[in-house]
Amino acid sequence: MPLENTAPHGGALNEHVERVDWVDYAKGLCIILVVMMHVTLIYGNHVHREGWLHQVVHFAQPFRMPDFFLISGLFLSRTIHGPWREYFDRKVLHFAYFYVLWLAIQLSIVEVQLLVSEPVAFAGMFARALIEPINTLWFVHMLAVFYLVTRLVRSLPVLLVLGAAAVLHTAFAAGIIHTGWLVLDQFSNRYVFFFSGYAAAPWIFAMARRVAEWPRRSLAVLALWAVINGAMAMSDLHLRPGFSLVMGFAGAAAIVSIGSLLAQRGWARPLRYAGVNSIVVYLTFFFPKGVLSQIMMRTVPEWDVSAVCLFITVVAVITPLVFHRLIRDTWLRFLYVRPAAFRLVAARPQRVTGKFSPTPLPSIR
Repeated sequence: MPLENTAPHGGALNEHVERVDWVDYAKGLCIILVVMMHVTLIYGNHVHREGWLHQVVHFAQPFRMPDFFLISGLFLSRTIHGPWREYFDRKVLHFAYFYVLWLAIQLSIVEVQLLVSEPVAFAGMFARALIEPINTLWFVHMLAVFYLVTRLVRSLPVLLVLGAAAVLHTAFAAGIIHTGWLVLDQFSNRYVFFFSGYAAAPWIFAMARRVAEWPRRSLAVLALWAVINGAMAMSDLHLRPGFSLVMGFAGAAAIVSIGSLLAQRGWARPLRYAGVNSIVVYLTFFFPKGVLSQIMMRTVPEWDVSAVCLFITVVAVITPLVFHRLIRDTWLRFLYVRPAAFRLVAARPQRVTGKFSPTPLPSIR
């Protein structure tokens, strides 16, 4: 949602040298699940009804964000040992730019009356949002934090960091860590998945290759996982300590596998396009989602809630992609491409490839 082939950034925002096809398919699936969740829960709450799509959202809850963060760490080994200036620019300043820019856009739309009537109060709200991320932008904010922290702990033993991150996640799931500050709470809850993507990248890529080599066996395993995940999700076991960690990793592995399988299917290419430009969708979908939801609630509130939510989801994913394609060669490209004035180092060209060989697993000391 500049940088590497990681979730959710991609497309015009990608500054890295290579892309890996199955990663983009996985990211495309991830961003659709995220948009579907926001649409379904909010619209269903407004019309006071639920449908079968709510069950799909609930099914994906154990792994929807863990897989996003795990994929985000996959390529970090290529840059984490580079110069601080370059790393800070492409991993921290990059996300800070898009967070501040889209925070200003979203607040100006949602709080337009406050902006006009009480600009000082609006400025205070904006300032608070810099340290307490709001709306869907929290993910962009957290990625900057995760990249910075991972750089700082890179010399520590991998198992030590993984163990500490797992303890933090378990403490959050147990209700021990609930500070009310989203940054600290979400760091505790999600960092284990991000760091695992970085630390276990060679194994993850090896698994993706195995899945591609054994598609039928992989489909059988995925079917078994779907049944188990569905049963456990319906029982809310993913909310319990221990189960949340296991289900998060199992679901992330499933998304990686599905991405690897879809990469072999030509009909799934639109999904890859959404994955390549997933940050475009992530930053922009709130606008078509909000407008279309209001229209549907006021005109056809009695229609099937799942059909309506599915329709809104499709439009909310496609509209940002169309908008990006229309403005990418205009002065408005600053919405998705960081201008040179906001860079510490020059952008690097991107090459599209189907293979990637990550550096070996960091030494476990």
